[in-house]
Amino acid sequence: MPPKKKEEHTGPPPLIGRVGTNLKIGIVGLPNVGKSTFFNVLTKSQAHAENFPFCTIDPNESRVPVPDKRWDFLVDHYKPLSKVPAFLNVVDIAGLVKGAHEGKGLGNAFLSNISACDAIFHVVRCFDDEEIVHVEGDVNPARDLEIIHDELRLKDLEFLKKQVEPVEKTAGRSSDKKKKYEYDTLVKVNNLLTDQKLWVRHGVWDTKEIEILNTCLFLTAKPVIYLVNLSEKDYLRKKNKRLLGIKEWIDKNDPGALVILFSGALELKLTDMATDDEKAAYLKEINSTSALEKIIVNGYKALNLIYFFTTGKDEVKAWTIMKGMKAPQAAGKIHTDFEKGFIMAEVMSYADFEEYGTEVACKAAGKYKQKGRDYVVEDGDIILFKFNAGAGLSGKKK
Repeated sequence: MPPKKKEEHTGPPPLIGRVGTNLKIGIVGLPNVGKSTFFNVLTKSQAHAENFPFCTIDPNESRVPVPDKRWDFLVDHYKPLSKVPAFLNVVDIAGLVKGAHEGKGLGNAFLSNISACDAIFHVVRCFDDEEIVHVEGDVNPARDLEIIHDELRLKDLEFLKKQVEPVEKTAGRSSDKKKKYEYDTLVKVNNLLTDQKLWVRHGVWDTKEIEILNTCLFLTAKPVIYLVNLSEKDYLRKKNKRLLGIKEWIDKNDPGALVILFSGALELKLTDMATDDEKAAYLKEINSTSALEKIIVNGYKALNLIYFFTTGKDEVKAWTIMKGMKAPQAAGKIHTDFEKGFIMAEVMSYADFEEYGTEVACKAAGKYKQKGRDYVVEDGDIILFKFNAGAGLSGKKK
């Protein structure tokens, strides 16, 4: 008999990490690199920021509206009673130091806080300020990147040892292929972290291996966006003598990763301004823009999240779902009965609605489509769900 063909994965590629819509992105970095300042301006909250390490003992958590001109357009069009955008959940995690994986500083608690997040904003200090002490004595972004990179990798190795020992004993005595596969996967993780000194997300994994990884939730499996904190002057001219070193480190250790330049000092100045008009006037004067919108939007994408809209005079709302989710499951985000009694989804793309101006015009142009159970919801879809109203609910939800 010819050998069986290996099963091919169909549908969206498997993802490392938690499945859900209430996912979080954590702000990570050494002490005094600008994490809490960034969190404050991002969330317009008042997380305590002082000039000494470990000022943030407990993780501060907030949610930030995701800026989107599509949502603004829909709100302006319908002028609804209720307006609900999508939100990014952000956690400010206190600074890690060298040796955190061994408990130095307040390391173990903070590393567990990172574990509770699903992606990472890694804040890197690239500004000089004699009044703000650097925990390592001087400003050296490439070194700082290496410290955080190694602390998370070494913490994963420590966790891995506890996972491997019981599996190794069972896999050696049992004919259970599942256990053997689990053991082989963990050995592969160990080789990646130890021999290659790479993060888990840099490995090449098949579907079964990812299922095993998702029971472990390794710190180094999380996607990272690097945020380079510059002085206002350097941000405006997009120059700093240390930027080349950052680029070289990322090209070597995390090729293709997203790097966003921002200035905590500038963003704080903008936050302190009384009105949006005052902010706009200042940005025009200095011929610059805030980086916050780019940071928030890309943080949301890093969590593999998208959203669809329901619209009407009562409410315009963005509903967060995971990329690749099908219509019945998306309907279930509104109400579980919508998923159970799902009949169809009537869908317009946002681009078509903006072009034609009304639902009626979209229908006339053939842009209003009926989709069934296998429809994969696209980011920015405007959806009317029809479902069996046996549960006593109305049969439609816009």
